[in-house]
Amino acid sequence: MPLKGKIQPDHIPVNKFTLKPLGLIDIVFITMSGLEKELEVVDLPDRTKESGGNTKAGEFTATTALHHEAEMAALNLWFKANQDPVLPVAKIPCTLTMESITGNIVKSIALLGVQITKKKFPDLDMNNEGELAVVEWTFAFDDFADV
Repeated sequence: MPLKGKIQPDHIPVNKFTLKPLGLIDIVFITMSGLEKELEVVDLPDRTKESGGNTKAGEFTATTALHHEAEMAALNLWFKANQDPVLPVAKIPCTLTMESITGNIVKSIALLGVQITKKKFPDLDMNNEGELAVVEWTFAFDDFADV
């Protein structure tokens, strides 16, 4: 089925997004994996499933440019807050915003209980042509809601 004429104008592209952690600077990632919300379900003896009513905690990964000093500093502070002794600001709420092509439409997702659980520096290779060095961050969250 052709899509021509089916998609409304001023779409939201996948390359126009910002994470806004409460109390930190806005973070513009290079890449970010999709968010998933999954219900806890139980398998019944009749081979059907039943919802337990709760959603599972989730995680996502995102990358930042190694040379973006302000973003790296903010993310490193947040990561440090999650190390022993874990600080009360280790898990913070965030808002993920996505803008349409013109900026007239903004969609937001409220993320609750977000913390950084891992950071990974890039593999290094002297034979590389000089591509951008990025740091991959893994985030855990308790829940999220479309706003």
